[in-house]
Amino acid sequence: MIVNQWTEAAHRGDAIGDHTRAFRDLVRSLGHESEIYSLTIDPGLEDEIRPWSDPGARQGDVTIFHFVTPSAMSGAFKTLPGARVLQYHNITPAHFFAPFAPEIARLTILARRELATLADRTDLAMGDSTYNREELDVLGFRHTGVMPILVDTDRLIDAPPVESIARALDDDLVNILFVGRIAPNKKIEDHIKLAELFKRYVDTDYRFIFVGRDDAVPRYGAAIRSLVRELRMLPERFLFTGAVPADELATYYRHAHAYVSLSEHEGFCVPLVESMAMEVPVLAFGCCAVPETLGGAGVCFSPKDLEQAAELLCDLIYDETLRSAVLAGQRRRLADFSYDRFVPQAQALLEALA
Repeated sequence: MIVNQWTEAAHRGDAIGDHTRAFRDLVRSLGHESEIYSLTIDPGLEDEIRPWSDPGARQGDVTIFHFVTPSAMSGAFKTLPGARVLQYHNITPAHFFAPFAPEIARLTILARRELATLADRTDLAMGDSTYNREELDVLGFRHTGVMPILVDTDRLIDAPPVESIARALDDDLVNILFVGRIAPNKKIEDHIKLAELFKRYVDTDYRFIFVGRDDAVPRYGAAIRSLVRELRMLPERFLFTGAVPADELATYYRHAHAYVSLSEHEGFCVPLVESMAMEVPVLAFGCCAVPETLGGAGVCFSPKDLEQAAELLCDLIYDETLRSAVLAGQRRRLADFSYDRFVPQAQALLEALA
């Protein structure tokens, strides 16, 4: 059986890119042929990813389309003769972007409309969480399921330390980490407000670290930096690294005292799983798919009360009994995302499609 995957952009180090390559390798290990086809391919991936213009892209017995944004792939997907499987990684609602980037807001609206046109031309639609699956049900997809993202935690666990970063972080400051795009749905402004409360009530020796692309929504990034000035916070206590390679990301995880997520829209949230793997206790606002991904692990709170969050963060960092219990719970939950747990799900999927 030939099992192809389509992605609109092939990146190294992002959740979808890592998942598609790991899934391709798993399918091959089960005795099937498998390739990934993409509209755009990052430099260095040319030997692993094939261009979507390749005729082989239309010759799969099964094609898994990883839907993210509007593209020519959607129309072509509807006409494929083999089994058509859609993997949905969620679309951030437009209202988050509207005040800062109307063009991105418009793109998300178009993406949701285009996704709906695939409902009656898809044999199976899978969300990478129940939260995403329920959105597919609402859009009219008839056969839906859940296929979690296969998170490559080994790339972090096995990564060598970056000594220059390790030395800079190994001081008397408490390192509070966030990983992800600097985007409005991530509510970075709430991290800044949390920092002000943490400084006021808990500890003045803090450092908030933001690892991820910071150029996607420039006006939003400017608003964040303006808030730091408005609250008269020390700008050097807020480190925005931009996108980093795996060895640097692993170093930030290893030196983090806690991981904080205050996002108000998540379809899965891969950094929660990465934090579990890197032994970083998690404090997360319980929105969308976050409680599902945590599965009872970490510290999940709702409603969003930042004063309560500051108290919880204090306990998570300084209460060794609580910290140890949280880390033990995260280790148990991490096992649910292991490769060994994922393989039977993939096998069942392929058998059903065959």
